[in-house]
Amino acid sequence: MPGPTLPRSSGRHTVLVDATSLPANLGGVGRYLEKLIPELAGTDWNVVVAVQPRDVDWLERIAPDTRPIVVGRLAASRPGRLVWEQAGLPALARRIGADVIHSPHYTMPLLTRRPVVVTLHDATFFSHPELHGRLKRRFFRAWSRVALRRASACLVPSEATRDELERYLGARARSCRVIPHGVDRDDFFPPTDDARSAAERLVGVSTWIMFLGTIEPRKNVPALIRGYLAARSSSDSLHESRLVLAGGAGWDDSVERLVNASGGRVVRLGYVEKSQLPGLLGGAALVAYPSLGEGFGLPVLEAMACGAAVLTTRLLALPEVGGDAVAYTEPDPESIAAALTALMADEPRRQSLRQAAITRASSYTWARAASDHRAAFEFARTGAAT
Repeated sequence: MPGPTLPRSSGRHTVLVDATSLPANLGGVGRYLEKLIPELAGTDWNVVVAVQPRDVDWLERIAPDTRPIVVGRLAASRPGRLVWEQAGLPALARRIGADVIHSPHYTMPLLTRRPVVVTLHDATFFSHPELHGRLKRRFFRAWSRVALRRASACLVPSEATRDELERYLGARARSCRVIPHGVDRDDFFPPTDDARSAAERLVGVSTWIMFLGTIEPRKNVPALIRGYLAARSSSDSLHESRLVLAGGAGWDDSVERLVNASGGRVVRLGYVEKSQLPGLLGGAALVAYPSLGEGFGLPVLEAMACGAAVLTTRLLALPEVGGDAVAYTEPDPESIAAALTALMADEPRRQSLRQAAITRASSYTWARAASDHRAAFEFARTGAAT
């Protein structure tokens, strides 16, 4: 919306964060900005956030020290948002006197003289093209190339993502700044006995294997279901258990068929409230996340912060996050079944993983991530390393 030039505090610079790409459910890039923006606000940078009308209340609640600027209806559709990004965002940056523009989701304005910092969240559009639709794959591949050529700085959440971008797009990707995500300890922490009991009532059994994430092909949920059912049929330690799937619906239709055919051994919770997550994750016998590739692996980190024993894969960034504090498996059903059987039969190993997970998760903070973002903004503004 039209408005006056932003007043500048003495000695402070202004970053304009383009949050118009946030999905309505705040998934994906929404979770990233939800935790990053409050940590950026109230520091040595003025933080101005361009938002769609529906996100004003959310932004003012989480970060009252920021200034929201509501964009018009054009940004409500994906094509319209891209048009606004190319024309409206540069104009807004000029009007408020922004020193830096932060484009947090691959795309960026091309017709601006102001430095732009772009976040590239993963490289699976190149490394695992079969996990994405054709149009989505082409779109994000193209914009990743543009960002690496045109942005003043590109940010990635892991060394694995930087390495994959370099592998597919060349040496220019080596200059990407690696800034790991944090974990919010107001939401993810070892559960109380009451929280664990509430989770037990929700899932209906005292022993469960937990998966949390959007049901999409790269999460490899069908292989997890098949592996779990095979392990359950041959392992006494899993005989009375259930596999619990929580998270939003995606586009892997085979999961629904497998759940329906499981005879109640696999439970689909769908979306669950944040307040329930510590009990579900920390109260689980295991958290299984056999993903085929992640730019970072935030669900693994969040489970670790809840004191969960985690089983995941060694693909892309996942071992970078989990280190020695998680167990690993190959992503096929047979390997998953063998890993589940071995871990469920080894309570001391699972307890050791729980303690190691809490310790390792404590080193990932959003305050540190925000500090590294500010250093990237300063680099973009001055062209000098900080």
